Amino acid sequence: MKFSTFHLFHRFDGQSFKEVYDYHLELAELAEELGFTGVRLAEHHFRDYGVVPNLFTMLSHLAARTERLRLGTGIVVLPLHNPVHVAEEAAMVDLLSGGRLELGIGRGYQSFEFEGFGIDLAEARDRFNEALEMILGLWTSPVFRHEGKFYRTGAEVELVPRPVQAPHPPVHVAAVSPETVTMYAERGLPVLADPAAPFRKVVRAAETWRETAERAGHDVAAAELVVARSVYVAPTAEQAREDQARFEAMFDRARIFNEKSAPIDPKTGRAAQGFEYYQDRYLKGGAVSNDFRWEQLEVIGDPERVIGQIKLLEEAGFANLLCDFGSTRPMPLDDMKKVMRFFAAEVMPAFQ
Repeated sequence: MKFSTFHLFHRFDGQSFKEVYDYHLELAELAEELGFTGVRLAEHHFRDYGVVPNLFTMLSHLAARTERLRLGTGIVVLPLHNPVHVAEEAAMVDLLSGGRLELGIGRGYQSFEFEGFGIDLAEARDRFNEALEMILGLWTSPVFRHEGKFYRTGAEVELVPRPVQAPHPPVHVAAVSPETVTMYAERGLPVLADPAAPFRKVVRAAETWRETAERAGHDVAAAELVVARSVYVAPTAEQAREDQARFEAMFDRARIFNEKSAPIDPKTGRAAQGFEYYQDRYLKGGAVSNDFRWEQLEVIGDPERVIGQIKLLEEAGFANLLCDFGSTRPMPLDDMKKVMRFFAAEVMPAFQ
């Protein structure tokens, strides 16, 4: 099992944008010091939920501040971008970092963001698939031309610069709905599993991915499946439970799970076409009990319990745990560093 850290860049009340950036950049540098494999950053637009609108700009900055850390997107919302720009910018980061880029991509789901760009959320799946074809084609073909429904190059183009990694940087597709897992398993594209799904669902997703990919003739042994989880370890299980309750009381989850983050078609008030799986999921205020989070959702507890939970994910076929140590917790920097150091000292050695 490899370990990476996830950074939402959520802006809490009273924080400046610079303070948000400095906080997470310092944590990324600490992740390298502690032996984490990589980091992944989230893209969001138009609100404090996440304040990094261009992941490649931030990763270029991180490339200069780190030496070994894998630099990942988690995720680039492809329908909101020109795929030629994505292919170019990703290649440039791969070059600047000496081949350390990992491209996490997804179709997105937040209606508020799609409306801000003037893009129909119902087109997200088709836009994503067409953009993905273009990116892979630009990376792997000497010259490339595309005439599609949403995008076109017009003439043959050559990607400049080209990625360092061959045939291209690793690609992971964010998978929330079961049909997404199956669709991209058939193509052999590894998934980044849903952080908001219970353990049983992400375990089932890994099983489905491997069974489907193997039937399609892909080398499943070479695939690195990534699973994202909220992670917290304390010296005792009792303290971990107390801290969990304290963290939950500190943060209004409705700031994340609300009508802005719901994949809702504004014309109907219902889930947009292709997002039926999500109906009402993001309109309940994200309300889940601490017991549910403790038993089924988070990697949390004392070191022994946390190691056991991670081994469950490892046995299911996941090879990289994307650790969210507190994207939505207004935790002072020194306290967050202590959490990461304790995890690195007490949990990670069990998987070396």
